[in-house]
Amino acid sequence: MRRPVLVLVLAIAAIGVLAGGVAWLLEAPRPRPGAPRAERLWAALCAECHGADGRGSWRAALFLIRPGDLTDRATASRQTDQYLFDVIKDGGSPIGRPGMPAFGAALKDEDIQRLVAYMRALARAR
Repeated sequence: MRRPVLVLVLAIAAIGVLAGGVAWLLEAPRPRPGAPRAERLWAALCAECHGADGRGSWRAALFLIRPGDLTDRATASRQTDQYLFDVIKDGGSPIGRPGMPAFGAALKDEDIQRLVAYMRALARAR
């Protein structure tokens, strides 16, 4: 009678450890306390694919999405602020990059401009 109880307890413990590990892996990046709005928006909407530092995340790679390195100064210098604004607002589909979702319905234009400025800061920080 003790053996089935022991097996049950070990199975429940194994499931708990597995669930804890998956939760740890899938935990979304969080902005630092008191972070400006742009950083909070980045953590909430962009870091899932682009990574907290703008260099891409392993989560995006799992789904074969290559968001690109937003800290690359050469690439950043070729992209205008209007281009970045349009990609964030309308998504990547209009320009042949279907992996980038559109955030125009969820964000005000001022917030999109904040994200563009934050992206520029990521490229300068590198």
